[in-house]
Amino acid sequence: MIPHDEAIGFYYGAGRLDALRRYPRVVLQSEFYSAEELKTLRDAGTEPMGYLSLSEDQGPPAPWQRAERNPDWGGAFVHVGHPGWVEHVVGQAKAEMASGFTGLFLDTLNVELTYPEDLPHLLALIAAIREEAKPSYMLANRGFGLLPRMAEFVDGILFESFSARWTDNGYDAWPPDVLEYNAQIAEQLLQYDVDLYALDYADTDGLTEFAHRRAGQFGLSCFVSDRALSRI
Repeated sequence: MIPHDEAIGFYYGAGRLDALRRYPRVVLQSEFYSAEELKTLRDAGTEPMGYLSLSEDQGPPAPWQRAERNPDWGGAFVHVGHPGWVEHVVGQAKAEMASGFTGLFLDTLNVELTYPEDLPHLLALIAAIREEAKPSYMLANRGFGLLPRMAEFVDGILFESFSARWTDNGYDAWPPDVLEYNAQIAEQLLQYDVDLYALDYADTDGLTEFAHRRAGQFGLSCFVSDRALSRI
């Protein structure tokens, strides 16, 4: 049984349709699912959502890529406003919608921490994706530096690593000062007319229960997985 508050699932593997269709919405990697499999999920009442990275590129070298790379995942940071990157991402969004995804998950939105000059370009990219995807569901991962404008374009906001996170030594709750800071952000999110979700990382029942309980206190529907999002 999935916890009653899990209104969304995240799974970056392949298959597992029986497990996936227990969720109202699931975020998937588009290359792992055929149009037929997506139809199976839709017919079961599950809305499959395709993944999009908006500021990092895992692909081969391209003119929009910066020299710097994400130290955790290896992807190249990009110049978000580069016309080639905009065309690439919007093309991905179109392809995912055409293949049968009912919504889009917008990831890597925290450019205010790395390249704040790209914030206007990122907001423009989200608006361009909205034009292609409407009225389909759009979920933003964090992107707090884009608020309040971002709330005009998305249907939901995910607070990744709200209470618990992965570290080099396993999984743990955030220290008290970070928990308090995250709580302040969560309270601010309540002012926007969007769905609110949390994604936390844990490997024990105790840490999982803590994440679900704390998310519920702030009106967030919580999903808990491992770092690779391989559990469903």
